Amino acid sequence: MALPAEPPTPPTSSPPLPSDVQVTPVRDAAAKMTFIRFPASLYAGDPNWVPPLEMERKDFLDPKKNPFFDYAEVELFLARRGRDVVGRIAAIRNPRHLEIHGTKEGFFGLFECVNDAGIARALLETAGTWLKSRGMDTMLGPANFSSNQDWGLLVDGFDTPPAIMMPYNPTYYPALLEACGLSKAKDLFAFELSASAQPPEKVVRIAEKMRQREGVTVRAVNLKDFPAEVERIRSIYNSAWEKNWGFVPFTDKEFDHLAKDMKTIVRPELVLIAEVKGEAVAFSMTLPDGNQAIKAANGRLTTFGLPIGLAKLVLASRRINRLRLITLGIKEGYRRRGLDAILYLDTLRTAHRLGYAGGEISWTLEDNHLVNRAIESMGGQRSKVYRVYQRPL
Repeated sequence: MALPAEPPTPPTSSPPLPSDVQVTPVRDAAAKMTFIRFPASLYAGDPNWVPPLEMERKDFLDPKKNPFFDYAEVELFLARRGRDVVGRIAAIRNPRHLEIHGTKEGFFGLFECVNDAGIARALLETAGTWLKSRGMDTMLGPANFSSNQDWGLLVDGFDTPPAIMMPYNPTYYPALLEACGLSKAKDLFAFELSASAQPPEKVVRIAEKMRQREGVTVRAVNLKDFPAEVERIRSIYNSAWEKNWGFVPFTDKEFDHLAKDMKTIVRPELVLIAEVKGEAVAFSMTLPDGNQAIKAANGRLTTFGLPIGLAKLVLASRRINRLRLITLGIKEGYRRRGLDAILYLDTLRTAHRLGYAGGEISWTLEDNHLVNRAIESMGGQRSKVYRVYQRPL
């Protein structure tokens, strides 16, 4: 079990800033495309890297298309040594995070860097200076752009590609950040589970007993009643995570934007809603692992232009045999009543029936012991660890 989060400590020494490297803000379309395309050269030859779709990245960074920009400030920076791009970073000020958590925490994200601690320091110092000038006293990350999207740095589990909508990075990144004085704020876990796994008989018995005793019914999402289903899920989602570390609720516009994109890639049988006496009180969402298709296409089928990426290919491709259980939420007042076990069981049975081999459950907070134990009781094994770092400014 991972240790609790430790308070940040200032670095005792830092790598020297390279005199021949310049870090400058992205100010035009050409620089933004350079920002987007930089990882392709950095990860060349890495068998586990999944190239992102350029069109999706352009939309993600477009203030006219990504609702996050409606309220947040984001500044993109590129590091160059001569004419060569050697790194990139985003500095993020999220007023909703400040309001909800009552802190002065800013974020860095979209961090990519060659294996040079001096260049990493130049990028992080630039982002930190930008945040400090806006009143922040702590920097957290990586966040792309919040805990509702890519969150954390991979620190363990580099042997397999990332699941859909999960981050990936070179093995040397943790050392770069730690050399620059960043320390652990929180670890996030991913678990691997086979669809043919046989949950312990005791778990099944208790779950079925709770299903009967609580009058729980589980159904697949009804895409023909999509607006109403989105509202039900939104209500559960915001209630389920409101007290979680780092959580900031979606705005209505953000949630609707995400729901519209999700509608094109979900298999309805794997988006489950649990009801008690006709009230929707819990849900789980499991997606086909579209990264399998995107990776096979080398990230170049950009005509689909979807924020999640290659939706039609994901749905049509028979090569996709993995899933990611991306979220499971239970309303306040209905927890500790077996609903999580019921949803895990029904998802597992459905995945097996649909012919999937298994997949990933991610992510969970390291100190969410109730959820982690529930996953492990179903046969899940921890497969990856992601870390959110922090540093005082």
